[in-house]
This record gives sequence, C-alpha cells and structure tokens, in this order.
Amino acid sequence: MFTLLYPMVKIPGGEIELRDDRKKSKWKAEISPFLLAPHPVTNDLYFANIQNPFISVDGDQTPVVNISWQDAISFCNVLSRKAGLEPCYSESIDGERIICDWDSDGYRLPTEAEWQYACKAGTAGYRYGEIDKIAWYNENSEGRIHEVGSKEPNAWGLYDMLGNVWEWCWDLYDEEVYGTYRIFRGGSWAEEARGCGATCRRRSHPSFCIDDLGFRLARSIRL
Repeated sequence: MFTLLYPMVKIPGGEIELRDDRKKSKWKAEISPFLLAPHPVTNDLYFANIQNPFISVDGDQTPVVNISWQDAISFCNVLSRKAGLEPCYSESIDGERIICDWDSDGYRLPTEAEWQYACKAGTAGYRYGEIDKIAWYNENSEGRIHEVGSKEPNAWGLYDMLGNVWEWCWDLYDEEVYGTYRIFRGGSWAEEARGCGATCRRRSHPSFCIDDLGFRLARSIRL
C-alpha cells in the first residue's frame, strides 16, 4: 500500500552510450542524478492508488502488467498528486502529445538513457550478472510472472531490471518511421535469454498492452 513518498534509489550522474542496431548508429547521453524505484510497480501499489472497485490485489507483489504507456503516464500523475508532488505530465493544446516537465519533482517514467545507465550500474557487459541469478526469463520462469525482488539486484540495489517484465520508457522510438511508438526495455518472464540485456530495445504504440509489460517509477532531483 502506498504511503507518503515511494522509496527510491538515488542514481549518480554519468554518461552512457546507446545504440540503434536497426540504423547501425551509436550516441552518448549525459545522465544527471535522478531517483529510480528499486523494482517495477506492483499490482498492490497500482490498484491501491487507482481505486478500482472491481479488482482486489491487496499485498500482491507481482509487477502490474497489461499497462499501456498512456496508463503508466496517468498513474505517475495520480501518484504525484497523492504524495503532494508536482505532476510531471500534461497534454499539449491539441490533446495528442504528452508534455513532460523535467523540473517537476513528481513521479515519471525513466528516459531510455536513464534506464540503460541504471540497469548497467557501472558494468560493461550485456548483463550486470549471471542471467539465472538476476532475471526471470523463459528458461526459468515456469511460464509465469514472479514477485518483485526475488532475484539478485544489480550493484545499485535495483531488482528485476532484466527479466520478469518489460518496462516502458519515456522516449519515442523513431518518430519519422514509427510515429508515436514508445520504447520499452529489459526483457520478461516470457522472453528468450538474448532479449534480456541492458541494450535490447523494443517499441510499440503507446496504447499497447500485454501480459509481460509493466513500468518502473523515476523522479528528477532538483538541483
């Protein structure tokens, strides 16, 4: 159950290299210090705060799934208001594009660069540890989702960055080619091992929902 401020891990600033294998391009991103949740949003947290009278999941610590990017954005604002924080997201005048106020102190989705930087936690490889120790994926998940935090964390104390559920990020994938498609990262309980890596990128329409896709909360740090 949500009470006051959701616990977060402080991620230090730094730099990360990203790549797009489709375009065979690489680029670097500067990361300012920010806060990231230690695990994906759970059913317990999500439904306790959207107050759906038809769903009771009290104490359910599995990641919430079947959540669209749009649902995740809306939840971030709901949680921010309940905590007395400034919501990050608002719609533009035409009602089609979501605008993010990066100076707000409310909850938001991590950017793709923030997500990858936090996932790697200073490591250089495709994964931050041995896959069976850190991730639920198709070879060890028994075909189902698992409670958050039941595998080993990375060096910064973040659980389930790989496997269990894919996680929505803020970014557009390629607006010229895919329009409003947004990025998700990390692999899932249903994914093969090769899909559970720090640099693996997937995308879909912001209304897309599926049973192995969730999200994780982030917050900006005001300087």
